[in-house]
Amino acid sequence: MAAIVPKPESLAPLVRTIRGERVLLDADLASLYGVATKVLNQAVKRNLERFPVDFMFQLSADEWEGLRSQIVTSKELRKSMRSQIVTADQRGGVRYLPYAFTEQGVAMLSSVLRSPRAVEVNIAIMRTFVQLRRLMDSNRDLARKIEAMEVKYDEQFAVVFDAIKQLIAEDETRKSEPKRRIGF
Repeated sequence: MAAIVPKPESLAPLVRTIRGERVLLDADLASLYGVATKVLNQAVKRNLERFPVDFMFQLSADEWEGLRSQIVTSKELRKSMRSQIVTADQRGGVRYLPYAFTEQGVAMLSSVLRSPRAVEVNIAIMRTFVQLRRLMDSNRDLARKIEAMEVKYDEQFAVVFDAIKQLIAEDETRKSEPKRRIGF
């Protein structure tokens, strides 16, 4: 199982938004920690009291289906989820629906998985979440500035549109006046 280099730029693509939360899937976390997905999930189940619903939740069948259709590299996903794949099923279906871990859930995993690799990966994941939060904040600031510009320019364009309407109205009144005859 090839371990992903734990750097924010390599982790950011693994962060998904599900139910309005930024999460990492159990298979991706297992790959990062260098353990099988089954091992990660067993460790979580042994310490279930540490993972309330705002730390970890299981995807619904519809969420999983929608997520799978978005993932282009399904072979890599299947390979990373090999412990959840039913070997008897010819199509390689998933036996259990994946778990999604929020930022707090990932932090809690560090107390459950105590290897040096887990500590290294958790630090990288926390840095990734912080960078994503900063990026979203800067995008909010940019959105506010754009909205302010739109309001400002809408007001300026309102003046232009009023002037155009006035010219059109003057033209209409000119057209409604009787025409002078030219010639004899």
